[in-house]
Amino acid sequence: MPQIWMTYDELGALCGCGAMEARDRAIHLSLDRRRSRDGATRVKLDLALTVKFLTSVREADFDLDCAIEALRDTHRQMAELLAPSGLHNRRGVA
Repeated sequence: MPQIWMTYDELGALCGCGAMEARDRAIHLSLDRRRSRDGATRVKLDLALTVKFLTSVREADFDLDCAIEALRDTHRQMAELLAPSGLHNRRGVA
């Protein structure tokens, strides 16, 4: 299982709460906490939080895939509307 470390702000976003509540939750769950070189404290996610994080990533990828497909469909439709009607059937004719 990968190690995922998050700041309190990131953990709060994952859990739907603020940074202070995320800090309290990390303490309550006895999660590993370390101060990084940048000065921010980071929390190592446990198995349940890691699964929640990976699920959110998968959902975001699905939403992105849907958005890309919608853009492709829109592009195709616009290209069909803008193409001169006589050129659709005249491939290779100079």
